[in-house]
Amino acid sequence: MSNKRFLIITQVIDTDHPILGFFHRWVAEFAAQCEHVHVIALQVGKHDLPANVTVHSLGKEHHQARGPHHQAGGPSLRRSAATGKVGPRAFSNTLTKLRYTIRFYRLIWRLRHEYDNVFVHMNQIYVLLGTPLWRVWRKQVGLWYAHGTVSPSLHAAVRHADFVFTSTPEGLQIDTPKRILVGQGIDTAVFKLSSTKPAQPKSLQLVTVGRISQSKNIGTLLQACAALKQAGFSFHFNIIGVGTTPAEASYEQQMRSLAHTLKLEAYVAWVGAVTQQKLPGYLQAADIFIHDGATNSLDKVLLEAVLCGCTVISSNPAYRSLTESIEPRLLFASNNHQQLSQIIQEAATWPTKRTTTTAIRVHVQKSFSITGLVSAIVGTYK
Repeated sequence: MSNKRFLIITQVIDTDHPILGFFHRWVAEFAAQCEHVHVIALQVGKHDLPANVTVHSLGKEHHQARGPHHQAGGPSLRRSAATGKVGPRAFSNTLTKLRYTIRFYRLIWRLRHEYDNVFVHMNQIYVLLGTPLWRVWRKQVGLWYAHGTVSPSLHAAVRHADFVFTSTPEGLQIDTPKRILVGQGIDTAVFKLSSTKPAQPKSLQLVTVGRISQSKNIGTLLQACAALKQAGFSFHFNIIGVGTTPAEASYEQQMRSLAHTLKLEAYVAWVGAVTQQKLPGYLQAADIFIHDGATNSLDKVLLEAVLCGCTVISSNPAYRSLTESIEPRLLFASNNHQQLSQIIQEAATWPTKRTTTTAIRVHVQKSFSITGLVSAIVGTYK
């Protein structure tokens, strides 16, 4: 353990969160390698962290607990086309964000003598908000960013941060000497092969995991399933995840309608949100993980699926760089459901499937463990 003291800033600390529950394990690993860790999270839920971790909330969970009307300022009164005035909902949202910002500044000021280094997870806005003070206080600032999207705020945050950590070259598509590749942080003690051999199902078990959003191209996966059905394949497909915004909820309804149109009700299960504790069980029970992501960054759930013994078939360019030298047949062109369906049918009968999956799994275990990731991050700071 080093004598370094960290302030970590993230969106959510909650083991039950369906998307960001994994970050709880990251914080625990920081605690194992540092003297003390303060965490500022926009939202705090269920957590169980070591004694040298102190968690602070900006308060989003309180607004959510009071329901959407409180959070949004009552009934929706949007900007009037006639008057151009902003309604109560937009005004309330602005006040809420202002409260979060004030709490953020109060916390980084009050704790300023209790941390030496700052690590911001994904939300680059906190780098922009905090850096003017952190520079005065001589704090080193690191940003974690692993996503294909590049925005003006990200460019600004990269200029202000001391380091920018990412999983793969595709995870930060800005050319900067500050970029440090540290892999993805996967808990290899949790995401692993099952210790008990499950009963062999009669049908091929497919799974995908992630937000039900347009960037995940769920329609491609459903169309591929329809092609499998037409080819007479026996299979079952678990879709794990939920939409987290109104737009994503609308997209989910569109995808459910598509599944109905394709007559896939008997083949597809909409599992919904699954916690990090339960996710390994679903992955261990699956044969093939299918994924068609519209971003270029490496989705960590692909690695989790590999570690649990799945054959992972993806269009993700970052996954291509990981597996192409081992098994190029696992890759397909995005939005090409015919190609995906053909690969699924071939992969289900590959005589070398077990050897191929093992080779990829060993590579992931060596390169993407949570212990190695946090050690690389902590070691970068003076």
